[in-house]
Amino acid sequence: MSSLMPSPGPVEIDPVSGLSFRLLQPAPAAPRRLLVLLHGVGGHEQSVAGLAHGVPDDTLVALVRGPLALGPQQFAWFQVAFTAQGPRIVPEQAEHSRRALIALIAELQHVHGVAPAHTVVAGFSQGGIMSASVALSAPATVAGFGLLSGRILPELEPHLAPPAALAGLRGFVGHGEYDSKLPVDWAHRAHQWLDALGVPHVLKLYPIDHGISAEMQGDFLAWWQALA
Repeated sequence: MSSLMPSPGPVEIDPVSGLSFRLLQPAPAAPRRLLVLLHGVGGHEQSVAGLAHGVPDDTLVALVRGPLALGPQQFAWFQVAFTAQGPRIVPEQAEHSRRALIALIAELQHVHGVAPAHTVVAGFSQGGIMSASVALSAPATVAGFGLLSGRILPELEPHLAPPAALAGLRGFVGHGEYDSKLPVDWAHRAHQWLDALGVPHVLKLYPIDHGISAEMQGDFLAWWQALA
């Protein structure tokens, strides 16, 4: 482990995807692993930096910013409205973000020499949604994904990879039992869908509202380290 306290570096813009991101510093000169972290709606890339607390110093951590600006330091991956019938999204925006993230991850792997087998994408809320979208549609890109207080978009179904390709993925689903934004039923739905798809995963529930507790972060980190 590095003795230096990690902190987000300057904003960089990926020329391939157009997405903005920061690399957690100090970044390893020759990373063995890549952890891509995605924020929730209305957040920003630095708001998920805490998820990387405790990662080994051979890990390159990329904090990625959503392409939609909602306000000062407020970004999103797609627009969403919370209705009595459930969340309603702008699917074209979600699809654009999914494709952009796949391109960004491939570029980071190419530039820094990290294999997909040592790459994990994870995020909070809408960031978790995008993590699952990337992994389940392009499983050759990553080894696993973290879905933290999020859901799997029903709109993703036409883009799902074949079951044989999905079998090599690993997933972590963490959710608050008292989530008032995305009720815990979404976690159970994700669990059932991943079972049906044959994706090995763990489901862990926590006595919290919509957020990430220290216990959830710790469980995610332990799961991630076990993939190495």
